[in-house]
Amino acid sequence: MFEPKPPQLLPLPRFIGRMARILLLALSIVTVALLIGIFGYHSIAHLSWIDSILNASMILTGMGPVDPMKTHGAKLFASAYAIFSGVVFLTSVGVVISPLFHRLLHKFHLEETAGDKSPNRKGLGTGQQG
Repeated sequence: MFEPKPPQLLPLPRFIGRMARILLLALSIVTVALLIGIFGYHSIAHLSWIDSILNASMILTGMGPVDPMKTHGAKLFASAYAIFSGVVFLTSVGVVISPLFHRLLHKFHLEETAGDKSPNRKGLGTGQQG
């Protein structure tokens, strides 16, 4: 997903640009999920627009519903939206954390390969020539 294993880390300004794009992607995912909830609560549960925004945002952030659902359809939508919101939350966190984790692992790998520059080392693990 990111750059292959080059001999150095991505420069910090380019990494910050990558993180800005990743944050924009995560924000887009959350915005689409919020819009789905708003339109669902408004059309299926017959809540006002402001109540739909409140319910969708509270469910999406994991706080729980505000208004009780009156019909079976509204209850089914609220249940499905709650499960969907949990998946969206985990997905957006994974999207944001993945470049940070990749950079961290890449840095550890660079440090490991920098320590293995001994001319006598042949992979024996003892430091002796075989």
